[in-house]
Amino acid sequence: MSILDTAKSDAILARLLDLHPKVIDLSLERLERLLAALGNPEQHMPPVIHIAGTNGKGSTGAFIRAGLEAAGKRVHAYTSPHLARFHERIRLAGELIDEDALAELLQECEAANNGSPITFFEITTAAAFLAFSRSDADYTILEVGLGGRLDATNVIEHPALTLIAPVSLDHQSYLGETLAEIAAEKAGILKQGVPAVIGVQHETAMGVIAARARALDVPVYAAHADWTARKEPRGFSLQYENGLVDLPVPSLPGDHQIDNAGQAAMALILLGYDAPPLLAEAVRSAVWPARMQRLKTGPLLERAPAGAEIWLDGGHNPAAGEALAHLLADMEERDPKPLYMICGMLNTKDVTGYLHPFAGLVRRIYCLSIPGEEATLNAQELAGFAKRANLDGVEVTGWTEAMRLISGEEDASISPPRILICGSLYLAGRILREHG
Repeated sequence: MSILDTAKSDAILARLLDLHPKVIDLSLERLERLLAALGNPEQHMPPVIHIAGTNGKGSTGAFIRAGLEAAGKRVHAYTSPHLARFHERIRLAGELIDEDALAELLQECEAANNGSPITFFEITTAAAFLAFSRSDADYTILEVGLGGRLDATNVIEHPALTLIAPVSLDHQSYLGETLAEIAAEKAGILKQGVPAVIGVQHETAMGVIAARARALDVPVYAAHADWTARKEPRGFSLQYENGLVDLPVPSLPGDHQIDNAGQAAMALILLGYDAPPLLAEAVRSAVWPARMQRLKTGPLLERAPAGAEIWLDGGHNPAAGEALAHLLADMEERDPKPLYMICGMLNTKDVTGYLHPFAGLVRRIYCLSIPGEEATLNAQELAGFAKRANLDGVEVTGWTEAMRLISGEEDASISPPRILICGSLYLAGRILREHG
């Protein structure tokens, strides 16, 4: 879809940004008011699978959707943020919402809201719920936007299943300064008596989640207690109370994706889709852009040295940095290549915490400001953080110039390099729009 194709919805979305003075203002009251005016579409959606977590909730949802679709089910999905265009956030029975349908839904929500204060995420969530309530499907996968307890998606009172992917420090200004406080916000999606699949957690986070689950009489299926995903030479094994199944290497790269795939497989098992071939298909066929996505075509690849690998990743917090660095170290061990990083980040993130795991892995890091993003960290400031994180070869430049500089590196001409573009989903989206 071209930029011209989205002109109508883009204009409406721009208006919706002005309905509240804050981008984020966690509350359920404004959305509940609007949903009531729309006839409460959230009560008429296909059974909901609700996913919270700091890292891995999108990947976990992608594995679940792949499994349900492999079983012949029609699946709605709501994710955020988008990368290249807003339409990515709303998937109706497997297909991205089309431009005319999106524009009509946004206009309907805008009219029903009648100018009242409401955040962009809240009113666009209402549009997604309207779409889901009017289109036939077997399941709805809802990814939490921020936190859980007061996230707009948490107006769903009776989901079929909840999941909490790994919880770590992120968005502290909204969710709390400690891991326990953040875990309490994530645990806010748990519902009375509704089964919950819990991913690998720090002991502190698990304690908070478990306490909330006990208070609500939630049947809990927790990693390392009720199920375990263990890496094997040809994939991984999933062991749980009623069985053991061998599964292939996940389609999404990195050992951390084994845990995400394991959590998704447990969700599928609880939903009644426990056939090993179906679970295997879920694991091997999931697609989730900008999570160690290899760029195989486009202008950036044309500017890179011959034979170069270009990888794109939108992770942006310390846990994501650690997982990514672990994956890159493993790639280096199996297939040594000089590694270069092109990085841009937002000024709201723990930049040093994200960058520190890459020390000793990267030949050179090119720091940039993310074009068009008001909250971007200035490239010079990012370079300062990179130096304090003990990264080598810190430079400030744009991504096109970075490619030219990498092409001129002596080791890049001798051995095709591995290039990682990383630090922000907003940077990843910009790259995909312009160079994907």
